[in-house]
Amino acid sequence: MTNNLRVERARNKISQAELAKKVSVSRQTIHAIETSKFVPSTVLALKIARYFNVKLEDIFELDEND
Repeated sequence: MTNNLRVERARNKISQAELAKKVSVSRQTIHAIETSKFVPSTVLALKIARYFNVKLEDIFELDEND
């Protein structure tokens, strides 16, 4: 899975820590998602998309290997 989370955060001028607090996870979790070391649960992915008011597919996308 690939993601545009870092780009979306930059566009909205929000830090990893601020986003983490808004979606009730640690800053380390946000970092791990951005670096593709962690695939978020469906619930967390939906919370992130909802926070940015975008479709899930605008942030997360299946990779060819998925």
